[in-house]
Amino acid sequence: MTSLISLLQAAICFGTVIMFGSLGEILTEKSGNLNLGVPGIMYLGAIASLTGAFFYERAVEVPNPIVCIIIALICAFLASALGGLIYSFLTITLRANQNVTGLALTIFGSGIGNFFGGSLNKLAGGVGQISVSATSAAYRTSVPFLSSLGTVGDLLFSYGFLAYFAIILAIIMQWYLNRTRSGLNLRAVGENPGTADAAGINVTKYKYLSTCIGAGIVGLGGLYYVMDYTKGTWANDGTIEGLGWLAVALVIFTTWKPVNTIWGAYLFGVLYWMNYYLPGLTRYSQELFKMLPYLITIIVLIFTSLRKKKENQPPANLGLAYFREER
Repeated sequence: MTSLISLLQAAICFGTVIMFGSLGEILTEKSGNLNLGVPGIMYLGAIASLTGAFFYERAVEVPNPIVCIIIALICAFLASALGGLIYSFLTITLRANQNVTGLALTIFGSGIGNFFGGSLNKLAGGVGQISVSATSAAYRTSVPFLSSLGTVGDLLFSYGFLAYFAIILAIIMQWYLNRTRSGLNLRAVGENPGTADAAGINVTKYKYLSTCIGAGIVGLGGLYYVMDYTKGTWANDGTIEGLGWLAVALVIFTTWKPVNTIWGAYLFGVLYWMNYYLPGLTRYSQELFKMLPYLITIIVLIFTSLRKKKENQPPANLGLAYFREER
């Protein structure tokens, strides 16, 4: 029973990181923009939040937990949104190839993250010495009273507020895309921007806003990774990049429905961590288990493609530049 609880806890922490990444990418793709720079944007959010918290904690003798949270949150969102703005300018205004731009953003973001991560490690006294303990503790503070309710408390209420915010955000985004005029306009832009433009919808505005806000949400996944998942440290081991690609895979797995990311992210977490809780596995067997989320995504993609149900398909204009003069 203890092993099962530990597995589910690890899956929820792991799933929260990729849930943020997937939610941000869903919002972006609903506008027709295919941003494969999710891993790079996660790097930007992670290193920006860590940098902001690091310098704040060095500047004051007793860091205020609320201020720690606000500084890290603002730094992560703004840095990630800036990455989304760069992508938007290149693909919407300059009409650059979206696939190439996204991959370039991934390389750019990982380079920026690891460069400044190394610099912070030197300032802190060496590799592995950096630690924003006050900010990390503030983000990892569990729900008071409820986290002490035995097994149920350990499983449901022993996480920081961002884990619950991700679930709330998924529900709000589902409602926004399906129940509001603005959300329906955004979906129209992703399906047929020419028709949306003819109907008076500002295609460029919707594409820019959804891509930048979506990138900001992706960056919250990087923030959660460094503050909760790794407890306020920086490690140049490529884990963030792997989580970013899992978030992209989760978008396909959930068939572009935000509410499905809640259970899909946790399922990915269970599949990814299961090998650590099964006895007798070799190192090679463990690597095979890590392939399961991608394998299941491929199966879902094949299944939905064969069924050809409209509601399970990506936006019709996904990945294509919009040329207004050609409509």
